[in-house]
Amino acid sequence: MLILPAIDLKNRQCVRLHQGKEEEVTYYFDNPVEVAKDLEKKGAKYLHIIDLDGAFSNENRNYDIIEKIVKEISIPIQVGGGIRSEEIVNNLINLGVSRVILGTVAVENPKLVKSLIEKHGDKIAVSVDCYGEQVAIKGWVEKTDINIFDFCKELKNIGLKTIIYTDIKRDGTLEGPNIEILDKLQKEFGDNIIAAGGLSNIEDFYKLKEINLYGGVTGKALYEGKITMDEISKFS
Repeated sequence: MLILPAIDLKNRQCVRLHQGKEEEVTYYFDNPVEVAKDLEKKGAKYLHIIDLDGAFSNENRNYDIIEKIVKEISIPIQVGGGIRSEEIVNNLINLGVSRVILGTVAVENPKLVKSLIEKHGDKIAVSVDCYGEQVAIKGWVEKTDINIFDFCKELKNIGLKTIIYTDIKRDGTLEGPNIEILDKLQKEFGDNIIAAGGLSNIEDFYKLKEINLYGGVTGKALYEGKITMDEISKFS
């Protein structure tokens, strides 16, 4: 199982939000490229990078930072946040991004997602961000009436292999993952399910491993020393 350290970009810095709220932001580092290089050096096998400016404003202000990270490290990265057009997806993949994460566009334009999957295959992932079982979009600020399991079934039917599930209420809280929903997702869809939101220590990742999850994302727990890169590098 993969542990993916997260780099969330806002105002060109490395940050974390509390429960996805734009105004509840903690700034950690002012050089995300150096953070990425340090994570690789300390044993990260895959990075999870989110452009929060893109998610909230639909302006991809951090494109050059992502480009520098791709050039400076050799491990794969997945990138999400405000990616709502084929042009942006193509640009990121051409840069060398290993996996592009779609969010809002997967709800609003499933035909585009299907087309992108047909073109790029496993390089396309969808972030399913939820309040419980209720899907949210547009930087998590707009709730929909869409049920997570119905939505994931539709995604699987169009060929999607990788789903990142974020429990919004747990994100940035260190409360632990929503094992109940993750276990059900794994049993019903069984492909690459990645957990995000609330993961607080290495024991949480062993819980995910027990239910055969493909991966889990760590952000705040890593930055605040609740989990270490030594633990991550040795995790198997």
